[in-house]
Amino acid sequence: MRPKLVVGNWKMNGSRVANATLLTGILEGLDNAKAAVAVCVPAPYLFQAEEILKGSPVAWGAQDVSCHPVGAYTGEVCMTMLQDFGSRYVIVGHSERRAYHGETNELVAKKTGAALAAGLTPIVCVGETLVQREAGQTMAVVNAQLDAVLEAIGAQAIDKIVLAYEPVWAIGTGKTATPAMAQEVHAALREKLRACNAEAAENTLVLYGGSMKPDNAADLMAQPDIDGGLIGGAALKAEDFLGIIRAAS
Repeated sequence: MRPKLVVGNWKMNGSRVANATLLTGILEGLDNAKAAVAVCVPAPYLFQAEEILKGSPVAWGAQDVSCHPVGAYTGEVCMTMLQDFGSRYVIVGHSERRAYHGETNELVAKKTGAALAAGLTPIVCVGETLVQREAGQTMAVVNAQLDAVLEAIGAQAIDKIVLAYEPVWAIGTGKTATPAMAQEVHAALREKLRACNAEAAENTLVLYGGSMKPDNAADLMAQPDIDGGLIGGAALKAEDFLGIIRAAS
């Protein structure tokens, strides 16, 4: 049975004071959670996350990274910089990066490969917009996004990544895919992984990333192919985040 993983994506939120309160609250309420837990924070706060979380059960990481190792790329953050602060995870291909920064499937695939080569665990996001879902294009879209990654990393590395299905129409809108809707896509994604590497596919974590909250987390994570959550808004309140962790545990 695959373990559950709950990852908080803070997006562009936080301050030194607010972060300290949030992270301390999470640690104090964590108890004996069985699920693995991580937070992906804005890059300026990686040092603070390391200082507060080191030695705890909570891992940390970043929300994006350059595919280049070093060089003249103003404003970019490279893999070794994330490693300097003890990062374990990095989110790649989030729908907001794809939409607002024009990240292509090919660029996301490059970032995934570079993260693996650096020893980081990439959380690779795939998902469709409302227009694409209503046009019946969900699987065509997520398959194309995943195909690019699989081609870049190869069959043997499948279980070294974490996959996150995030229906774009359910992010920050209050809308959520029903457990059955989410499971349908998760199952199809796992079947695609199986076709590439059957053994590794059974160990690959596939998270749900569309407005998971304490009141729907248990039903979503009860589905056989939903292995946890990539949490946005609910990750900014300790009690909400802890509620999801308890549901996963």
